[in-house]
Amino acid sequence: MKKMSQTQHQDRRGAALMEFAIICPILLMLVLGTIEIGMAMRASTTLTAAIREGGRLASMDFSDKVAPGETPNEKVERDIKNFISAAGFNGGAVSVSITHEGGSNDGSDFDLNDSSNNLELFSIRATLPYSAVSIFPVNYMEGKTLAAETVFRATRSSLAQ
Repeated sequence: MKKMSQTQHQDRRGAALMEFAIICPILLMLVLGTIEIGMAMRASTTLTAAIREGGRLASMDFSDKVAPGETPNEKVERDIKNFISAAGFNGGAVSVSITHEGGSNDGSDFDLNDSSNNLELFSIRATLPYSAVSIFPVNYMEGKTLAAETVFRATRSSLAQ
């Protein structure tokens, strides 16, 4: 067997360095992209959980949970934003809407305090701009939003009276 000469060994080290220089940015993009997608998935899951908790409050007898001078709709919206903030995201950037689901009032605002809405379906939708979730200063997702929506039924016993 022939031994590799000193110059051949140095040439190989240069080739390895070039291979690393080509592969490193690609690998770095894959790792950072995976982290970014993970943050988006976490934010989406958190939005869904926040809506579920807000809907639970909206569907129960909340007469002792709402502060004086505050409407039930404001309480639900505030709770959803606080839930998002507690998870480490910008709760102030969240937009929440509570609307009728189906029927003649489909899409119009739903008043949780209105007794005529008992047993009616309503939808809670929350959106969060992707810029409030992203941990990297990237522009390719600019203008995109994360959204979650769930439908509930107003079934408070206090409304049935």
